Amino acid sequence: MMIDKSDKSLPELISDLTRDVVDLVRQEIALARSELSTKIVHAQAALTSVAIGAAILLAGLFILLQALVKGIEMILPESVAPWLAPLIVGLTICAIGFVLLKGGASKLTADNLLPHKTMDSLKRDKNLVEEKMQ
Repeated sequence: MMIDKSDKSLPELISDLTRDVVDLVRQEIALARSELSTKIVHAQAALTSVAIGAAILLAGLFILLQALVKGIEMILPESVAPWLAPLIVGLTICAIGFVLLKGGASKLTADNLLPHKTMDSLKRDKNLVEEKMQ
């Protein structure tokens, strides 16, 4: 059986409004928790990418240093080949590490960590409450 809201008394309407607002706030808090949990998982993945990129970049640096040492050791022209290969490999590893490091760091912007769905939902709720109050 449907109860016509116009038959309710003012205290009943206020009670219903209070209950609805409390329910709405609880739902918004649950949404915010869920969204922030998802954002934390993404931030952890980005931090992992940054750490892996830094480790690869460090490995590339070691190879470059090894190539530099061999290059300085061998000044003669025929000695170019033994240090050129590690130099090329080192530069390649550094490039890969740099790309991973930049990619992970770009995912750690403040905008990526904001709970956009919750903010949009709160705006909709605010607009709905304003409409009902008119």
